[in-house]
Amino acid sequence: MRIVLSNQLGIPIYEQIKEQIKTSVLSGELGEGIILPSIRQLARDLKVSVITTTRAYNDLELEGFIQSVPGKGCYVKKIDEKLIRGQYLKEARAALAIAIRQGKTAGLTMVELHKLLDETEEGAE
Repeated sequence: MRIVLSNQLGIPIYEQIKEQIKTSVLSGELGEGIILPSIRQLARDLKVSVITTTRAYNDLELEGFIQSVPGKGCYVKKIDEKLIRGQYLKEARAALAIAIRQGKTAGLTMVELHKLLDETEEGAE
């Protein structure tokens, strides 16, 4: 598992760790039952605080990606596709709600917001 961190992104380090592990799990790179590095080992490897890696692992466990077994470590859980899809849908709705509020504050109409969404989607491919 390779994790690359950047202080230039404006994204908290724990969030970068969490998202990269989630991506590895969803892509199949990290399969069910794989043990993750210990919180302390990951902190040492990435040269971050234990608090940072603890936050990332705790969030991953809350989101259903890993399971912590006291005294044994953290393992990748079997992915419940329906649960994960629901979570991403919830996050997408929240992000869109923020974008709509900001767009309306900027004076954009819904037609302009739809056009902006289409342009953004085209640029993301």
